[in-house]
Amino acid sequence: VQLVESGGGSVQAGSSLRLSCTASGSRFSITTMGWYRQAPGKQRELVASVTTSGGGSTNYADSVKGRFTISRDNAKNTMYLQMNSLKPEDTAVYTCNAGIVEHSTTRYLEVWGQGTLVTVSS
Repeated sequence: VQLVESGGGSVQAGSSLRLSCTASGSRFSITTMGWYRQAPGKQRELVASVTTSGGGSTNYADSVKGRFTISRDNAKNTMYLQMNSLKPEDTAVYTCNAGIVEHSTTRYLEVWGQGTLVTVSS
C-alpha cells in the first residue's frame, strides 16, 4: 500500500492550499488517516486526523483549529486537508499517514507518504 500526496507549494500569508493524500494498493482497509508536519528544527507534530468509519471523527492540533479542515472520500481512498488563513508558522513538510489493515494477512500497518512542502511567506 502506498500513499501519494499532492497540493503543497509556496503561498503568501492569508492564502489557502488543499493537500490530498491517496492510498493505492490491493485489498486493504483504512482505519484512520492523518496529516503530520515537521518544520525545520522542530519535532513532527500531528496536524489533524480523521477516522474512516461512521461519520468520520476528526481531531485537530490547537494551532490549526478553525483554519484547517480534514476530510476524506472513502470511495476514493483519499484524504484532504483544506488549509485556510495560512501563516508563516505553518511552513513545514506535511506528510500523510494511514492505519491500514491488509485483507490477505489481517496485519495492521502504519503507512507514510513521502511528504509535501508547504511554504508560507509573510
